[in-house]
Formats: sequence, structure tokens, C-alpha cells
Amino acid sequence: MPKPTMLPIARPTEARVLEIVFPDHTNHLGTLFGGQALAWMDKAAFLAASRYSRKVVVTARSEQVDFHVPVRKGQMVELIATVVSVGRTSMNVDVAMFTEDLITGERELCTRGTFVMIALDENHKPTAVESLPVG
Repeated sequence: MPKPTMLPIARPTEARVLEIVFPDHTNHLGTLFGGQALAWMDKAAFLAASRYSRKVVVTARSEQVDFHVPVRKGQMVELIATVVSVGRTSMNVDVAMFTEDLITGERELCTRGTFVMIALDENHKPTAVESLPVG
């Protein structure tokens, strides 16, 4: 049987993560802990930067994280992380978190932030990342 032809794949600039808010993710008001939201956002940023660079990445910092609306227990969240700019060794990743009511389907932007991720080589030193395609 012939082997399927592998076509070159464009570097993906986006990663999507779905989570459900369980009681152990919430505070005394029944809404998502801010720290849990940040952890999920960091994970989404890590996935987007890793997929784009195809390198080991670490978080250098988070910038301007805005919490717009609370996320309630039982709601689903979708995190959409997008590599928006690339430096020599760093990638800026915009992460938007949307809440979704599983019964009504209503969606709303609840949190947005930017994460700076650094690509590392095999010696855990910063290493060059390919520039974003123009266009």
C-alpha cells in the first residue's frame, strides 16, 4: 500500500482549549478563581507558542490581563490563544477566554491577556524563532 504524501504544513499560530468549571475551580461566590483562569490561559499560550515555534517554551511574563465578567460553576470556557508577534527568541501570545453556557449556548468574552513566551534550545538557553509570515 503506498504511503500517503506528507505536505508541508504552515506553522499554526493558534491553539484552542476547552475547560469546564467544576466546584474545586471556584471561590466562595461560586465563580472561577482568578488564579485558575490564569493557569488555563498560560497553558493555552504555551500550546500556541509550542505549536508555532516547534521548540520548548517557557513563560517570561503575562501582561495586561483583564477580567471582564465572572465565570460561574458549571459553565464551559474556551480559550483561544494566538501568536500575534515574534521577536528573536520571544513570542507574544494573545489569549481570549470565552464563557459558554452549555444549555443556552450564550457566549461572552470573560478574560483577555497577553503572555510572552520564550523558546529554548536543548541547553535551556533562549533560541531563535522563525518570524511570522507577512500577509
